[in-house]
Amino acid sequence: MDLDKHRTPPPYEGGEGCLTTLVRIPVRIVVLVLVLPVRMLWDLLVAGGRVAERVLLRPLGRALEWLYDEVLAPVGRALVWLAVALLVWPWVGLWRYVAVPLVRYGVVAPLVWLHTAVLTPAGQGLRWVYDRLLVPAATALLTVLLVWPATGVWRYVLKPLGIAVAWLVIHLFVLPAVWAYRWVLTPVGHGIAWTLGMLGRGLAAVASALWTGAAWLVMTLFVLPVACVYRRVLAPVGREIVAAVGVAWRIAGYVSRAVGRVLAWLAWHLVGAPVAWAYRTVCTPVGHFLRDAVGAPVKRAAIEAGRAARGALASARETLRAARRDAWRALVGTPQVTDARELEGSAARTLGRTTTVPSAAPASEISLSADKTVSRG
Repeated sequence: MDLDKHRTPPPYEGGEGCLTTLVRIPVRIVVLVLVLPVRMLWDLLVAGGRVAERVLLRPLGRALEWLYDEVLAPVGRALVWLAVALLVWPWVGLWRYVAVPLVRYGVVAPLVWLHTAVLTPAGQGLRWVYDRLLVPAATALLTVLLVWPATGVWRYVLKPLGIAVAWLVIHLFVLPAVWAYRWVLTPVGHGIAWTLGMLGRGLAAVASALWTGAAWLVMTLFVLPVACVYRRVLAPVGREIVAAVGVAWRIAGYVSRAVGRVLAWLAWHLVGAPVAWAYRTVCTPVGHFLRDAVGAPVKRAAIEAGRAARGALASARETLRAARRDAWRALVGTPQVTDARELEGSAARTLGRTTTVPSAAPASEISLSADKTVSRG
């Protein structure tokens, strides 16, 4: 029972008022009328974009890719190679084989020798002269002419004079100024600071009161009425407008899809179906007839013509080879056959020879000496 008594009541949630109920239906109708053309135009643009992407952009992209891969890239590589061959390699060779050896052996080597053999010993000699002769002489001369006279003047003239002047300044100026600051200026400053602090507290209290009054007036006359108008009028109207836009967008989508289906049905029955029927009924039989009646004989004729052309080319090659052999024999002559030897100039392949000359007649595999021996026996 005690827990029920001390439980915090749930927060108040305002319901829909009469203004919300009266504004909702007209706003939704007006928004639907305004949003429906926009949604239909949006769906039309989306469908057109998909068709353009499928019909135009993809083939165009493939064509551009092929053009880049097959034409532009090889041409670019060839131009790069040509530019390197004409512009880079000559300069690299000139730099590597002309400029670098010339600078190395014509400029750097003489300068290194001059530095090592001439300048370094000369510099070491000048340094020895400077360290052993000039520096001690200059040090002694400066000590005698400047350091000793300046030390005497400081020790016996300036230092006593400075001590006397410091004693006079301390007793004539510093001590009186310290006494005046401690016994006169400090109490006067404390009094002025207390007066200014009290005056600042009073001004701060007055400013705080004025600020509080102005804030109360602004809150009462401007902020509370504006907040009430926003909470009671603008927020419900804004929520209803946003909800009406969402509902109208969905309804317009349904209407747009229905209109698109109707247009697609009309396009199919007015254009697509007749075209498909004409393709199946007219174009397909005509294409088959042309393929069987015209294409097949033309293909067979082309094949026969190709075979005849290949045969003619083979015959021409054989004739050319025979003419070349005859011309060679007419110029060189027929090789002589000697006793107990093979034809040394024969180009035919035998048991002891593995090379073969084209269009050469095969020689006998039995030697002439063996034939003679057999006949004598």
